[in-house]
Amino acid sequence: MPSLLVSTDLLPQQPLLVRIGVSTLAVALCLFLIQASARFGFSRLLTRYALITQSTAVAHAAVNVNPSDPDAHRARAAAYNSQHQSEEAAKSLESALALRYRDDYLWIELGNTREDLGDTTGALSALDQAVRWAPHYAHTHWQRGNLLLRMNRSNDAFADLRQAAAANQKYLLNLIDLAWGISKGDLKTTEALVEIDNDSERLALIRYLAGKGKGKETVDQIQLLTTPLSTEQNNELARLLFGAKSFRAASTLMHVKTSSFVNGGFEEPLVLSDVTFGWIVAPEQKNHLAIDVSEKLEGDKSLQVNFSGDWAPGAAFLSQTLILEPEKTYRISFVVKTKDLVTGGPPFIAVRDATNNELLGKSENFPTATNSWLTLNFEFTTQTNSQAAIVRLERNNCDTTCPIFGTVWLDQFLIEQTKPTVKQ
Repeated sequence: MPSLLVSTDLLPQQPLLVRIGVSTLAVALCLFLIQASARFGFSRLLTRYALITQSTAVAHAAVNVNPSDPDAHRARAAAYNSQHQSEEAAKSLESALALRYRDDYLWIELGNTREDLGDTTGALSALDQAVRWAPHYAHTHWQRGNLLLRMNRSNDAFADLRQAAAANQKYLLNLIDLAWGISKGDLKTTEALVEIDNDSERLALIRYLAGKGKGKETVDQIQLLTTPLSTEQNNELARLLFGAKSFRAASTLMHVKTSSFVNGGFEEPLVLSDVTFGWIVAPEQKNHLAIDVSEKLEGDKSLQVNFSGDWAPGAAFLSQTLILEPEKTYRISFVVKTKDLVTGGPPFIAVRDATNNELLGKSENFPTATNSWLTLNFEFTTQTNSQAAIVRLERNNCDTTCPIFGTVWLDQFLIEQTKPTVKQ
């Protein structure tokens, strides 16, 4: 029965059909993956561009190309936030979190956006999730602590803020600053809020106080350290106090004598990098000064100052800060020698209050041309609230721009307290 026979010629074609089918599927899969990769790459390109331009249109395009990419939704939220469309931004962040719910940074952004909308309860809920998914990181506790602080929940806030500072020391100074502000500058309350319990934390508080110019508080806190300050730490605090115009406390740390010049006879080298007590030279004038061993009135050395043209009137060429008592009269004396000094605005020594820069007194003008050693002295009286005064080498103003040339030697700076001169 020929109709019942199956031709053996068809059998070899079956494996061939299978191979063709598999190859077709492989090609289709490759095309799909290429298309998906292209879509993903194009979406990422649009996402980056949206972040740069803050364009909602570009961000929309990124989401449409790849709606399963949380970064595209995040970029759209950023674009909305830049245009103060917080409600739309919140929706985009919620879409991003539906795709990547363990991202603590997304939760923080959602919390901040909800707060912008006035939804502090929703904001706190979002930040709770941020802490949940990153409980051991500082930034989540810091963000939630700040929100709680704005919600007037100070105890809960500082518990989070302290945990952030414990996890990352870079937050400690910010914690101290927040505590100082909340306590309105009350040191005991600040300590209680920060919960200072070791030298490292106390030293951070001391640096903060020094920067605020709180001299007495700084010195008192130093006494509470269990380990003495290193020389470097001590000098750092002195510079902070000095810069904040807490001169007396700075002098205490530097062990500077009251009413006395440091290196008044220039027998010691000039420390040009010093910015506290001792002689300070204007940076642009450092090459014009030198310790001279050949010209001196007493001792072994004097200070030689060479003028080569430029020196703006009113600018201090050389200066030193002295710790003085308020409402006291002092006399400063020094010796000066000149050689070929030519100028329409001769130099002089001035004393100014260290806090408000008010002129308290000044010497006679230095003699021009060439002169041998001459003693000059003058008196001045400190102000009611004076802590310190700055002794400065200045020059007189000129009617027109005038250079200054020549050489001056200075030596034997002394200061003494006198009785006020009775005016007739």
